Amino acid sequence: MSNNSSKKHTHQSEDKKYLNMDLLRFTTAGSVDDGKSTLIGRLLYDSKSIFEDQMEAIEKSSKGSGEKEVNLALLTDGLKAEREQKITIDVAYRYFATPKRKFIIADTPGHTQYTRNMVTGASTAELAIVLIDASKGVLTQSRRHAFISSLLQIPHLVVAVNKMDLVNYSEDRFNEIVSDFREFAKKLEIDNITYIPISALKGDNVVSKTRLTAQSEMTSDGGDNLEDNSNQTTGQPTGSRQTGGEETNHMPWYNGSTLLHHLETVKVDASHNVVDFRFPVQYVIRPNQNFRGFSGKIASGRIKPGDEITALPSKISSRVKKIVTKDGNLEEAYAGDSVVLTIEDEIDISRGDMIVRKNNVPEIAKGFEGYLCWMNEEAMEPGRQYLMMHTTKTTPVFIDKLIYKMNVDTLSREDAEKLELNEIGRAKFSTSQPLFIDAYQVNQRTGSFIIIDPASNVTVGAGMIRASSTESNGRGTTKEDQSTQHSTLKTQHSPNVVWEPWNIPREEREKRNGHKAAVIWLTGISGAGKSTIAKEVEKRLWEEGKQTILLDGDQVRHGLNGDLGFSPEDRTENIRRVGELAKLFHEHGNIVLCTFVSPYEKDRKKVRSLFHDRQFAEIHITCDPETALKRDPKGLYKKAKEGEIKGLTGYDAAYEKSQDSELTINTDHTTVDEAVDEISKLLDKII
Repeated sequence: MSNNSSKKHTHQSEDKKYLNMDLLRFTTAGSVDDGKSTLIGRLLYDSKSIFEDQMEAIEKSSKGSGEKEVNLALLTDGLKAEREQKITIDVAYRYFATPKRKFIIADTPGHTQYTRNMVTGASTAELAIVLIDASKGVLTQSRRHAFISSLLQIPHLVVAVNKMDLVNYSEDRFNEIVSDFREFAKKLEIDNITYIPISALKGDNVVSKTRLTAQSEMTSDGGDNLEDNSNQTTGQPTGSRQTGGEETNHMPWYNGSTLLHHLETVKVDASHNVVDFRFPVQYVIRPNQNFRGFSGKIASGRIKPGDEITALPSKISSRVKKIVTKDGNLEEAYAGDSVVLTIEDEIDISRGDMIVRKNNVPEIAKGFEGYLCWMNEEAMEPGRQYLMMHTTKTTPVFIDKLIYKMNVDTLSREDAEKLELNEIGRAKFSTSQPLFIDAYQVNQRTGSFIIIDPASNVTVGAGMIRASSTESNGRGTTKEDQSTQHSTLKTQHSPNVVWEPWNIPREEREKRNGHKAAVIWLTGISGAGKSTIAKEVEKRLWEEGKQTILLDGDQVRHGLNGDLGFSPEDRTENIRRVGELAKLFHEHGNIVLCTFVSPYEKDRKKVRSLFHDRQFAEIHITCDPETALKRDPKGLYKKAKEGEIKGLTGYDAAYEKSQDSELTINTDHTTVDEAVDEISKLLDKII
């Protein structure tokens, strides 16, 4: 009895451990016959992920097609046409696991006419493997798939130079291909590219750097023959290997990791948006008069009971009351969780609406620009009405204009009036109902959509939102948020002008800079040390290669705000202007350091409202008033004592402390270097 209980407990522990393992979704791509299916067959074979009935089925299929040896590429080539032609047509998904990680593989076709299938298979991938035949080099389709991976914002790219056995494992040939691809990759928006020389057929650098000369082999996509060893037991990726042959490392010049080791150790979830809470409502649950909940899947971010939320499009705010699931209520829910939210107030919310954080809302737009991949044999027709499905909302949409068509072979832009099957372009869209959107670079869930033919209900296109149109100011603030702001903040713009969207989106600048943009607002009385600390912080960031801007109170009052005095109204206007200036610099990808007394809490809150969460941090630099009086770096306290200055903050005017400061530094007890270290730690969490 105890033994059975112990075994049951062990199995439960193992099941829990398996369920909690990291999951990596990756896709394979490349030109025809580059060995994608063979590579996946090798991974499945060497990780003991092939069942006996599967092996029997592919043995039977191999014999039926006249092959003398077993072809493990058939593990992924599941369609009859694929097996007959030995090519991949549809997207094939396969699952396997090692002791370190679980994997979902999307094997995508290499033929040009199946580009739409590649887009479908790669849309949820966190890593893409682009295979290149070492004997052929970088081909057009290899470039095409690398570009699509970049367009889909796949964070990790592995360039697997396959069939190294056909070029005698030549280091020079590998370096030549790497050089060619690197030159092409300069045009791509992918930061993490890894190059690995492999032989999927022989097994070199797939699971191990060495292989057995008598090891089992398989038939490649191109028909290369392998010795049938289907009845032998293969070794685990990190376990024992077969015996009966001599281990050989054919590429001793390669010092990197094997493909499987890279897949097991690459960082996942880094590209997931855990900041911006987005909850598209899928269904309203009301089983009785006492319960009203809103069900859906959290697209991004996290939420807890008690958090302030805003319902869109009504823009009415409330708080989360409970997070309900079939297994009980949750203390916190994360992206990917399917939950039911109940809120404290009665708000009219229905399917297609969205629940977000009060001070972090997406853009609300009926017009935007985006990349579109056309997936239908019937060409796209600008001006025709289609349906757009975005999160849980479906609305009529017009494709107003095709801005340009992308030549995915050369990455050049071409003028065109329509898109044909498998073509990609940038277009302007107008929807009948407002959508709640983020740029795809920021949030893939709320930045993607599909186009549907209303007559046939067929999906004809898939797209990625690039930027809102000129009708949106891109601020992401609701009317309720704006109503609490200074009137000049709410409607301040010249007559007869429209908002001009950013030429180069901040997200693209951030990618090039290698860090996020942020605004760090140092506030406190004169003499506390704001400017001294900010200058040292900027020096450190500069030495680290970061893009910075330092806005100092005295500097802006010598030009931009030289017309302002120090009355409460002028102080408010001073901070309003600086906040708008900081916003402009922030949208250009900079870390903006602002050093201003900014004595009024309401003014600092207005500036904070211009930014999303984690884009803005307020740091209160404080010290004893007597310390500031002794320091008096600009002689202001002396002038105040002598009656030359009235209303000096910290002397005869009050400073309003904030409850929202991310950090407080008391310079009575903290050195400049220590203060810089504390701010650097805060910045590391933001950028």
